Amino acid sequence: MLNIHDNEIVSYGVDFQKSRITIQTLDGNEDSVTTTIEFTDVLAHMFETQLQGSIIFDISTFDVSRFLKSNKELLEKQKNYEWPIHYEKTEDLLEHLQNEKYNYYVISASYGLNGWVIAKGYKVYN
Repeated sequence: MLNIHDNEIVSYGVDFQKSRITIQTLDGNEDSVTTTIEFTDVLAHMFETQLQGSIIFDISTFDVSRFLKSNKELLEKQKNYEWPIHYEKTEDLLEHLQNEKYNYYVISASYGLNGWVIAKGYKVYN
């Protein structure tokens, strides 16, 4: 996989119909190579601190059980609105996410945009 550490985020797009998030970045070298980060089969996402000149530190992949632990308050707040899906108990949500093979991707920033994505796939390409 291509190195995205210290890449500047130029733009991102969320395609709800195709369940895809695409992030365009520049590597910061003199030749400024464009790199695309793509999340596929996206169920939910949350980005914070969107700033011009945002710099990616890393994107880490975790089991969805960590998503439930890290976002307990958000899940409780949004449960009655059927977000990210309809579920009765947190265990039901976890079971669905695991059975459907979702991952928890955490975007860490050196500066600016950070957040997470629940998706089945993630790739980086030029």
